[in-house]
Amino acid sequence: MERIASFTVDHTKLRPGLYLSRVDGDIVTYDLRFKRPNTGDLLSNAQLHSAEHLFATLLRNSERKDAVVYFGPMGCQTGFYLLVDGSKLSHQEVIWLLRQVCDQGALYAGPMPGKSERECGNYRNLDLDLARELCAYYGKLLSTWTVDKLAYET
Repeated sequence: MERIASFTVDHTKLRPGLYLSRVDGDIVTYDLRFKRPNTGDLLSNAQLHSAEHLFATLLRNSERKDAVVYFGPMGCQTGFYLLVDGSKLSHQEVIWLLRQVCDQGALYAGPMPGKSERECGNYRNLDLDLARELCAYYGKLLSTWTVDKLAYET
């Protein structure tokens, strides 16, 4: 059986950052990695869930929302996947968009998106402060990110 691409990445060396995971025609998958290697520090369920709600809402309300296909957490709890229409956004524009979203998220002062029983099946597990903290952390990380850094370390 063929291994999927993400299982070929050495997770003991993978540092937090933004990586180009795969390209399938016009659909480009980015790996937003938060976990530090060899620490066992996974994102908590509340961190993962809260950041997902804030990131996804801000991405889908951005001026580039027409290029966003999907944003969601990795099952391994080490980060997120962002899928975009690569015919509408370059790699540099994705970095810029994520920086903008992180800056907005770190300062976001509105209600937690989707925090009601009607909107989310696990709404009690949402924490705006956790989401803002992760946005600030990732924004700082991306502040010096370049297209050259999108490649996984080998």
